[in-house]
Amino acid sequence: MKKIFVLLMILGIFFLTGCGKNNEDSAFKDLTNKINKLNSYTLNGTLEIKNNNNVNTYNVKVNFMKNDKFKVTLINTSNNHEQVILRNDDGVFVLTPSLNKSFKFQSDWPYNNSQVYLLKSIIDDLNNDSNVVKTMVDDKYVFTSKVNYPNNSDLERQKVTVNQDLLIEKIEILNDKDEAEMTFTISSIDYDPTFDESYFEVNSIINTQTPNQNDTSKDEKTEEGNQTGDTKTDTSQDTKTATLDDIVYPLYLPSGTVLEQQEKVTKTNGERVILTFTGEKSFTLVEETALKEDEMTIIPTYGEPSFVNDTVGAITDNSLNWISNGIEYYIVSDVMSSAELLNVAKSIDIKAVAATK
Repeated sequence: MKKIFVLLMILGIFFLTGCGKNNEDSAFKDLTNKINKLNSYTLNGTLEIKNNNNVNTYNVKVNFMKNDKFKVTLINTSNNHEQVILRNDDGVFVLTPSLNKSFKFQSDWPYNNSQVYLLKSIIDDLNNDSNVVKTMVDDKYVFTSKVNYPNNSDLERQKVTVNQDLLIEKIEILNDKDEAEMTFTISSIDYDPTFDESYFEVNSIINTQTPNQNDTSKDEKTEEGNQTGDTKTDTSQDTKTATLDDIVYPLYLPSGTVLEQQEKVTKTNGERVILTFTGEKSFTLVEETALKEDEMTIIPTYGEPSFVNDTVGAITDNSLNWISNGIEYYIVSDVMSSAELLNVAKSIDIKAVAATK
């Protein structure tokens, strides 16, 4: 009798364990099918990105419509600086309304690497990993997989938390120590919004006013056509910002690399500083005042859109370009990779520089 009781206990444990595993597999499959069948969606959330000892926080609004239409609005909560990443039939654009500038990329974005705030990218990373881990934590599904961030080798895995209604709640991008380098927390998702084709055109963003987007929970259907415009931005929108009050030096340099020369020159309505660093890992850093254009200007740009410090910039195999706090930065090297340049760029974060003074 005792043996029968023990056997029943073992079978019961096996049955419960098997059911749990099947439940996680079923949820994973259902979530994948759900996301892959979407014709459109809107989501709102908060993105936190670690940069050394600082954290840059963005309010994020993502709009998607089938046939490769994307509009991602990012507002830096520390200065209300707004940027929009747009993909349509004409290409990929990064718009900065405060400067009346639109940088146009010939790019495969968002398909060329992982994107923490895009549902299809999250699902593709999960499905592309044959060793994806599926667990249950506090009645939530947690799926963990590898990610693809070629310009940042520190980003190794994503941990995706999904509730019982198969709504993604949080995505964490982890380093090799299981520390979150990026965390995207989703506050709302609409799986059935409607958009006009014109909603994903550059002209839909120009001259469009928006309420304060710190509240990202409002219904997209009541805000279409009112995504950008009337927000307080950093000093880069002031056309009188024409001087470099301080030269910002990198806090990190590769071993053996030193500042050899610096030159300040006057340009039309502004200033430019050229810093030349020599050594085994030599590079050039250019800083110049970024002024607002009188009209929206489209600027052809090489590279890929990528987060650089507290903004979205452009990254190539050997260069980085970004605008922050009224200063445009350009860093280039013949001998350093984009990942190595990114390490230098991270140390140019003006918040980190200010903390050392």
